[in-house]
Amino acid sequence: MMDLIARATIQIQKPVNEVFEGIVNPDKMTNYFISESSGRMEAGEDLTWKFPEFPDVFPVKVLKAEANRLVSFSWDEETTVNITLEAQPNQSTVVRVTEGGKTFSEANLEWVIGNTEGWGNFLACMKAYLEYGIQLRKGAFDFMRKD
Repeated sequence: MMDLIARATIQIQKPVNEVFEGIVNPDKMTNYFISESSGRMEAGEDLTWKFPEFPDVFPVKVLKAEANRLVSFSWDEETTVNITLEAQPNQSTVVRVTEGGKTFSEANLEWVIGNTEGWGNFLACMKAYLEYGIQLRKGAFDFMRKD
């Protein structure tokens, strides 16, 4: 049986080096994805992320960070997130996110649907921020807060 993999792809109208920096630099990522990070995404780093809509802190293990090509990390024991970057001739960048490794079950089917939606949101928010400086995520998930 095939493992479940969440997938999302978008093209961002910025050069690959700017998109890579937008992913690995917490000063940029906090403008469209997370609210806090304990550091820059570099291979071998153990980071903690906080999201504005959740009180929890999430551990992130950076597996690989290859400049302008790939960022790979895990934040649970079953899956790996790979963010690949493909420079385009027009100075834009195709960004592909995959997260997977879960075996098929009803619960994991819900997981793959939710995470596919989540990564699509991540990419849309990153595109809006990197291209236009707009923070789409601000206030978008306040309804999920349980404080």
